[in-house]
Amino acid sequence: MEIFMKLRRALSVTAVTAALLPVAVAAAPASHAAPAAELPTCYDVSNGQYDNNALVGRSFGIPDSITLGTHWTTYTATLTNTSAKELKSFELTAKLGSYVYNEGERDLSPYGDLQYWDTSQRAWKTLREAGGDARGTIPGPKALKPRESVHVQLRFRVSEDLPLDHAYDAFTGITGTFADRYRGTDCTSDGEAVGGFYPRKG
Repeated sequence: MEIFMKLRRALSVTAVTAALLPVAVAAAPASHAAPAAELPTCYDVSNGQYDNNALVGRSFGIPDSITLGTHWTTYTATLTNTSAKELKSFELTAKLGSYVYNEGERDLSPYGDLQYWDTSQRAWKTLREAGGDARGTIPGPKALKPRESVHVQLRFRVSEDLPLDHAYDAFTGITGTFADRYRGTDCTSDGEAVGGFYPRKG
């Protein structure tokens, strides 16, 4: 996804007057718009000219570096709809990974564990794709009204098995994707709340 190519950008935050926990926001009305997964990205259909800052994100609790091992690092990520319109076909995902800049470097994602706190079941749930990467979809609202926020508590760790034969520019956080429209074409946009860190031996 294009959003993870932009994870390192600075994220600003504006005043928020409505803050709803995921369990409360999950009751928002479902959208009748086309599923976001079936639409092209607004960035692609606009040849890079699309610029939408509807979703503003912040993350709290991600340190500059973490020690490899079994210890969990817990953090909170928040996405807020700062626009004047309802964001429909809203989807939440989370990821733990690292940028690969050169040949021979690896993504630390398969060496990590990522979990989110399920407020309805009061339990930690693991995110893991079939290929082994620590990422996945988080249950959440299907729409986000103006000035509404989604708050997600997550935790992560990276195994001692991670080879430290090169530096890792690692990150973790959430992304919110929603359906939008650019010059008559239905497309998807997104916003993110992420933080970067570097892994180290204990």
